[in-house]
Amino acid sequence: MTPRTIPALIERAKQTYADHPAIVDGPTTLTYTELADAADKAARAFLAGGVRSGDRVAIWAPNRWEFPVAVLGAQTIGATVVPLNTRYRGHEAREILERSRATALVTVNGFLGTDYVQMLHDAGPRPEHLLTIVDLAGQTASGADSAIGWDEFLANGQEISDERLEGARSTVTPDTLADLLFTSGTTGKPKGVMSAQRQTIGIADVWARGAKLTPEDRYAIVNPFFHGFGYKAGFLAALTSGATIYPMATYDPAQALKLIQDEQITVLPGAPTIFTTLINHPDLKAYDLSSLRFAIAGAASVPESLFADMREVLGIDEVKGAYGLTECLVATTTRPGEDPEHVAKVVGPAVEGVEIRTVTAAGEDAEPGEDGEVWLRGDNVMLGYFENPDATAEAIDEDGWLHTGDVGFLDEHGCLKITDRIKDMFTVGGFNVYPAEVENALADHPGIVEAAVIGVPDARLGQVGKAFVVVRDGLTADAIDAWLKDRLANYKQPRAYVLVDSLPRNASGKVLKTDLRDSSR
Repeated sequence: MTPRTIPALIERAKQTYADHPAIVDGPTTLTYTELADAADKAARAFLAGGVRSGDRVAIWAPNRWEFPVAVLGAQTIGATVVPLNTRYRGHEAREILERSRATALVTVNGFLGTDYVQMLHDAGPRPEHLLTIVDLAGQTASGADSAIGWDEFLANGQEISDERLEGARSTVTPDTLADLLFTSGTTGKPKGVMSAQRQTIGIADVWARGAKLTPEDRYAIVNPFFHGFGYKAGFLAALTSGATIYPMATYDPAQALKLIQDEQITVLPGAPTIFTTLINHPDLKAYDLSSLRFAIAGAASVPESLFADMREVLGIDEVKGAYGLTECLVATTTRPGEDPEHVAKVVGPAVEGVEIRTVTAAGEDAEPGEDGEVWLRGDNVMLGYFENPDATAEAIDEDGWLHTGDVGFLDEHGCLKITDRIKDMFTVGGFNVYPAEVENALADHPGIVEAAVIGVPDARLGQVGKAFVVVRDGLTADAIDAWLKDRLANYKQPRAYVLVDSLPRNASGKVLKTDLRDSSR
């Protein structure tokens, strides 16, 4: 039986897989024993840095071996992990650090030329609860927000006794909060999705079993560790199964092809963009991809032809579709041995431990083939939104059903097909973008009267943002774009701006985004 706490899961992996490689990150290899020991060292360091059970630890870093070590170290002492998107700008990161009252931040200064510590400093005063900033790239000092290097951070933990570490570890229960994954809502304000350790492990376990992960698997993780796909369905899924993970800090199709060939990668999930770039790569035939056995194309709408190409062009033995959202990360997956044509059209039935309904506007269960809002209930559904009972009550009803805001139907086989979204959210290269957040950012510009943002199709990224903007004083689209670059992650930034005299509205004054979408076709 899979353990229900992170410390117990780490110990089982150490005892079961011992000297088997857990992480291979370029020149760095950690066995499962070494991973467990490294997590213990990180746990001591967090304690030395002032982190206590129940505190929040933020991690603002790309996929690299220290990320899982930091996560497991924090969770070992009962702290809650708050992953931050590496594309965030200082204002975005600072808001989440303040909202979560994080006491420690682990980052990588200089990743892709970005000075994360300086960005945070420029965004405003250091959040008062933030006691420690750790720079995985080394010792950093930036204004008032000085950071210590990873090695120094770990060295500070040597002062923590075994008794104190065990005391902190003993506070952890299956119901201890494991993580807050912040996602923007329709109001544009970040909401922290809460999951207990038992839930996070359960999601990892059900994903690993669905993928049939074993110690023989070599799992390339392109999906960001700050996202549930790379975290719970990524390195934690490997921890439940003994698979070896190969983190990819940035995605480059040529490097991915080389990694698959050289390391005999067997498992490669990702957003559809990942697979389309591999399929269309001019040097594809120069690489041996015969080791690939399993892939899931998730996190965005999937063209029906993609699954066939993944099997026939890339030679992947088993290809699955899946559906989930931050509030219920793994809700459905297609079944093993499913008719490939059927897999291309649906995202499968509910996974073990999850119930699914499609409900009409009248509140009745939709008939097979009839559209309705997708409702989910079960072990994988979040506990709620962090310190936001009103939003929680709006999302989860009294019977425990999560109202997803997605529209779809169940076919005669009980498989779900997503057909639309009630909410305006759209997906850019696998990342969710909430128009309200972009619109709020645009509204802060003194030269913008109002704005409305929609998602439009894009051949490479699936969808991108398009902003309709009412301006004053001759403000240009280029000036708006340049202004937003310092305020929003690049995937949130609109790719097109339309300057208009006014926005279309209905009789009650609500902006008619349907009209905007129609005008963009």
